[in-house]
Amino acid sequence: MRPVISLLVPALVLVMPAAAQTRPDAEAMVKKAIAYAKANGVEKALQEVSDPSGPFTKGELYIFVYDLSGNVMAHGAKTNMIGKNLLNTRDADGNPYVLNLINIGKTKGKGWLSFKFPDPVTHKIEPKTAYVELYDGLVYGSGVYAM
Repeated sequence: MRPVISLLVPALVLVMPAAAQTRPDAEAMVKKAIAYAKANGVEKALQEVSDPSGPFTKGELYIFVYDLSGNVMAHGAKTNMIGKNLLNTRDADGNPYVLNLINIGKTKGKGWLSFKFPDPVTHKIEPKTAYVELYDGLVYGSGVYAM
């Protein structure tokens, strides 16, 4: 009987979906990236954030970093976005979400914003909530999809 159970457990793990990321996960990831920048310097942090297999990308959860002009300084999921200015990028409802994320960093230092964004798994436009925090003139952020 024991061999049958040991064969079933790995099979169950393979078919179970990964745990959904939560708001506390996103906030913790941002704080971890900022702590890394404080300890190792901003340039090193931007390199690590932009490594899709690095410590700042976990499934759908990843860090993005904008400067205050809307330029992508680092991106854990889409490195091809680095260097692009997204300040006036709008979500499916027409909201300038990058501008709004930056404004949260500039005016409050940190906070949350909800907007619509393509889910990388379903490829559907889904509600997303992102946490951002300003550090050393850059806005670090991470977001989760509504459940």
